[in-house]
Amino acid sequence: MKEITTTELQQKLTEGTNLALIDVREDEEVAQGMIPGAVHIPLGELPDRLDELDQSKSYIIICRSGGRSGNATEFLEAKGYDATNMVGGMLDWQGDVE
Repeated sequence: MKEITTTELQQKLTEGTNLALIDVREDEEVAQGMIPGAVHIPLGELPDRLDELDQSKSYIIICRSGGRSGNATEFLEAKGYDATNMVGGMLDWQGDVE
């Protein structure tokens, strides 16, 4: 499984890299803030919402600590998507939230 640290992701966003971010946390968690530009798809809804994803894109998967996003990354990889887990999750995120 590919992984990216919060610091590496922050650097890419600062450089203006166009990234597809998916936040798999629950509604009450994202209400506390999400990385700007991230799309909210709760982990439990991911299998039913694959039609919203483009297999030609690379996705960075985000959760609170990196566990659920790891599960989502493995699931997406098994379905043929290019997915990377953000290790440390939002607990480690030091950047902006919206």
